[in-house]
Amino acid sequence: MPSNIHSHESREEYPPTLRYDVTPSDRDVIKRIVEGTGFFRTDEISVAVELIDERLKKGDASGYYFILAEMVGIVTGYACYGPIACTLGSYDLHWIAVDPAYQRRSLGRILLREVERHVLQNGGRHIYIETSGRPQYIPTRSFYQQCGYQIAAVLPDFYDRNDDKVVWRKIL
Repeated sequence: MPSNIHSHESREEYPPTLRYDVTPSDRDVIKRIVEGTGFFRTDEISVAVELIDERLKKGDASGYYFILAEMVGIVTGYACYGPIACTLGSYDLHWIAVDPAYQRRSLGRILLREVERHVLQNGGRHIYIETSGRPQYIPTRSFYQQCGYQIAAVLPDFYDRNDDKVVWRKIL
């Protein structure tokens, strides 16, 4: 095994493994990943960590489910999803983020497919994703479209002036 697992070659050599439980040590890792993307404000990063805390405290009763991608024992990305309260078969994808050092290796696509598989397995029929309409999110929106999601709604100036909420939906 290469000694420098952060080298370009070693990241491509090892396929990701998926883990479905979160541990207290994942709090700092997920915070680092979300911060590292450069997309999120401090309050948004805090919410990502709060969802882990809820899962750790309440388990399944929290309504938050996690899938973590690991490469050579390092968490390189994650997704958080859960059923939408007061719906039958609708789920939210709350978070999906990949460490910038590991992007462009299909980890996001692998995580999203695994979320879809779990949602279907649990009787889900729809997945909703909310994202920003800012130009910075063009690649993110393109990713969702390539994965078969369609825009269900756009809420103008939702997050801030000139920052729309774009709601994506996929029927499973």
